[in-house]
Amino acid sequence: MPQSLTAALRVILGDQLSRGIASLADIDPQSDVVLMAEVLGECTYVPHHPQKIAMILAAMRHFAQALTARGIKVRYIPLDDPDNTGTLSDEVARAVHALHPTRIIATEPGEYRVREAMRNWSAETGIPCEIREDTRFLATADEFAQWAEDRKQLRMEFFYRVMRRKHRILMEGEEPVGGRWNFDSENRKSLPETIEIPTPLRFAPSAETTAVIDLVAARFAGHYGTLDRFDYPVTAQDA
Repeated sequence: MPQSLTAALRVILGDQLSRGIASLADIDPQSDVVLMAEVLGECTYVPHHPQKIAMILAAMRHFAQALTARGIKVRYIPLDDPDNTGTLSDEVARAVHALHPTRIIATEPGEYRVREAMRNWSAETGIPCEIREDTRFLATADEFAQWAEDRKQLRMEFFYRVMRRKHRILMEGEEPVGGRWNFDSENRKSLPETIEIPTPLRFAPSAETTAVIDLVAARFAGHYGTLDRFDYPVTAQDA
């Protein structure tokens, strides 16, 4: 067995670009490595709009740079890396083979498809894989499952009220502030003509983002949509 070079391999997904994500909570910059990978499989399991792909990849690259600036070691696999295997699971296996970590740490993904793949990482790599709860949500999947059990109808409105009460959001005792749970009927009305819609904020692409736009344009030309006027925020500071 090769000597371990890395204590923990910490996997960050494209929709987990937060410094407060659970898998980074107790990171040791001296011995841990963060793995981030742009993989074809995640771009093509459905034909995503090119602007969505570009936004996620650009945000990933900027987040990786921010981690590196904090002294955290990052193993970053670009989409056009000749050795890129094309799937997240294979990139995890390749990183384990290269770095010999003692364990994998990840945050529970939002997609069932990715979660099922993640649950196989320990068996596929031969080392423990800790999947942490995503603390960015107000409820866990288990909490929702418990609430939904034996219910004949799963209506979001009712679960929403449970969360309002649990987290004391706009509540007066057990009742909502103002005596109403929502204002959906008012929100369905047309916007009054007297209200002026503000101009959206726009952000000029950085050199890194421009490189991503060019890459996505070349790789996903067959996907519906264009990359015209890509000016979205791709960093926490801009967002």
